Amino acid sequence: MVMALRIWFCAWLPVAQSFYLPGLAPTEYEDQDAVELKVNKLTSAKTQLPYSYYTLAYCTPGDGVKATTENLGEQMMGDVIETSPFKIKLKEWKTCEKLCDKPLKKAEKEKFRNMIADEYLVNWMVDNLPAATRYRQTGSDFQYMNGFLVGLAQGGKYYLHNHVSLELHYHSNPEKYQGYRIVGFEVEPRSATPKNGEPDCSPQPVPFDLDSAENVVFSYSVAWKESDVRWVLRWDSYLKTQGQSQIHWFAILNSLMILLFLSGMVAMILLRTLHRDIATYNQVPTEEEAKEETGWKLVHGDVFRKPNYSTLLSVMAGSGTQLLGMSVVTLVFALLGFLSPAQRGSLLQSMMLLFTLMGVLGGYTAARLCKVFDGDEGRWKATTMLQAFLFPGIFFSIFFVLNLCIWGEKSSGAVAFTTLFAILVLWFGVSVPLVFFGAYTGFKRERMEMPVRTNQIPRAIPDQPWYMQPLATSLVGGILPFGAVFTELFFIMSSIWLHEFYYLFGFLSLVLLIVLITCAEISIALTYFQLTSEDYRWWWTSFCASGSSGLYVFLYSIMYFNSRLQIRHWVSVLMYFGYMFIMSSIFALISGAVGFLSTLTFVRGIYGSIKID
Repeated sequence: MVMALRIWFCAWLPVAQSFYLPGLAPTEYEDQDAVELKVNKLTSAKTQLPYSYYTLAYCTPGDGVKATTENLGEQMMGDVIETSPFKIKLKEWKTCEKLCDKPLKKAEKEKFRNMIADEYLVNWMVDNLPAATRYRQTGSDFQYMNGFLVGLAQGGKYYLHNHVSLELHYHSNPEKYQGYRIVGFEVEPRSATPKNGEPDCSPQPVPFDLDSAENVVFSYSVAWKESDVRWVLRWDSYLKTQGQSQIHWFAILNSLMILLFLSGMVAMILLRTLHRDIATYNQVPTEEEAKEETGWKLVHGDVFRKPNYSTLLSVMAGSGTQLLGMSVVTLVFALLGFLSPAQRGSLLQSMMLLFTLMGVLGGYTAARLCKVFDGDEGRWKATTMLQAFLFPGIFFSIFFVLNLCIWGEKSSGAVAFTTLFAILVLWFGVSVPLVFFGAYTGFKRERMEMPVRTNQIPRAIPDQPWYMQPLATSLVGGILPFGAVFTELFFIMSSIWLHEFYYLFGFLSLVLLIVLITCAEISIALTYFQLTSEDYRWWWTSFCASGSSGLYVFLYSIMYFNSRLQIRHWVSVLMYFGYMFIMSSIFALISGAVGFLSTLTFVRGIYGSIKID
């Protein structure tokens, strides 16, 4: 279930490497020590539905399959880590070792065929290092693919990969430690028809045709290679992708150009136009000038008038602040290396725990805004309840429905009801009390004072041209924050939906900073133009001007689905768009909250700088 939340991710590769802390103690092996190979889920970019390794008729250990304890993040991701029958010892070479001979029933053949057709990948690990298939792209160095294919479909036939050549890399440094550390794990799968019941490891074996065989022989070879790669750098070959650094830097430069353009616009508003306006408004006007006075000063008696659906606006800003706090703290820990790929599920688990703890910040923000809108006792109770249950309830409901659909497919990606109960305990037992505590603290604070009083009778708003309507300005405003994050979004979605290695949190942090500044500046600029046209309905516009970027994220996900993915199963399609809706909503809440709170500060500042008769 990692797809629901894994939206906060990209990075500065040199920085990420220099601060990389695997988070797990290395294991030293002596000669002939047993090296355990564990199996994980079967995954496919075509279906997005993971399955347990032993769903297929693979060889099982003689003492039975034993599962490894998983954390909350791993359970949400559908990881199923289990023992395997492989017998591997350090520096012991094996050639064409027979693993087992299994008869194939009709139903088992059908499962193999279906998973080969859907391009399922087998995921193994040794010493917490995932198996990788090495390949070479034209004109590039070797690249790594996580796992290896169950088999190949060619010419209407299905060929099962029933032999694997394992190459394990080890590193030693007698001056610092005794023994050897495993620093690489590569797999080369092959399809080979057995001869007289024994595996065929000749250079060009006859591929194993799944349909023409009644039983299958699984075999493996093991090779060992000494490596200069140190243990702390053993993930670098997995995480490094040819040409991505240049693309990321191009995206950063593109985002910086947008940021500089907006900063120039806001600087012009603040340093030139506003300065002139304030100086003019603070002069004693003649009678003729007073009659002809126009601009944002005219709406001073209505600019802080309570907007429609003010409770919902408070809750959305509070939820966005809560999500922003979660994202920032998560990125800080990721940059320091505490959320490394060696700790499977740690990123998702940390995000869930931090979202729970940030309920204090969300409740406090919603309560402070409720007091701005003169909320009475009934209003602040409703605000607190909605802050605690509205958006978490929407996201959990979507997640629960999708989980039922995945469970109906008998996929290991379905979250167990015990895990769902743990999530509910986090929500009701930790997050809700923290939201109430934050709201209580916020309501105890003095009301945020506004620099001007609100008139009892609302001022008439002049007719506005179509391009100054709130809907038009909101849609235009969301383009720039989306443009700043567009390139990084591609890599994020490829990491989630194409199961690619991704560990570029430095770039993501830099892009997030640019996006937040862009959201603040675009909301301030559009609000200023709206106020100068004597339209004081800026509250929702300031939120939606930057928050509409979430709409563009969702529209981009539709384009990405049609151009990059080959998902056809209805459950997979439902899962994709369900999770992308959650991710887009999260982005909209964060960007909208930043734009709204920045604009509130701006509006208070400019109206506090003029003299009001």
